[in-house]
Amino acid sequence: MSSALHNLSHVHDGEVPSAKEMSFGIVVSEWNAEITGRLLTGAYNTLLKHEAKEKNIIVKWVPGSFELPLGAQLIADNHKVDAVICLGCVIQGDTRHFDFICSAASTGIMQLNLEYSMPFIFGVLTPNNMQQAQERAGGKYGNKGDEAAVSAIKMVAMQQTI
Repeated sequence: MSSALHNLSHVHDGEVPSAKEMSFGIVVSEWNAEITGRLLTGAYNTLLKHEAKEKNIIVKWVPGSFELPLGAQLIADNHKVDAVICLGCVIQGDTRHFDFICSAASTGIMQLNLEYSMPFIFGVLTPNNMQQAQERAGGKYGNKGDEAAVSAIKMVAMQQTI
């Protein structure tokens, strides 16, 4: 469904399980920090809203979105977490660099999901310009960080029931 038609962060509270007994890693790209900082705030606050304990949320920064998969793997290997949320923002430029970074980040994060059999959540914006990024980082289309946190909670809850 197109985000142009909906605020994708609108989630009914009754649909999200409690995160009281869950632990999370959040890895955040320093590149486009104005945007990724907003994504982090959204994700962190959403976890707290759903009863996650601050002591059970680990935040680490990496240089860019290309480094998100390794940062996420390092968190998973060195901390007891139930899920890792990966937050980044790659804005389309004039070269193919955008394509390589987006492909590497998405493929790397997907591979971690399968290799670790635990949720690694893709919270990377891939907008055409800064305005679109701002609209998805707390603007009129919500906050992708909120959505990533809700996805993490739901996936951990699903995994706990299997």
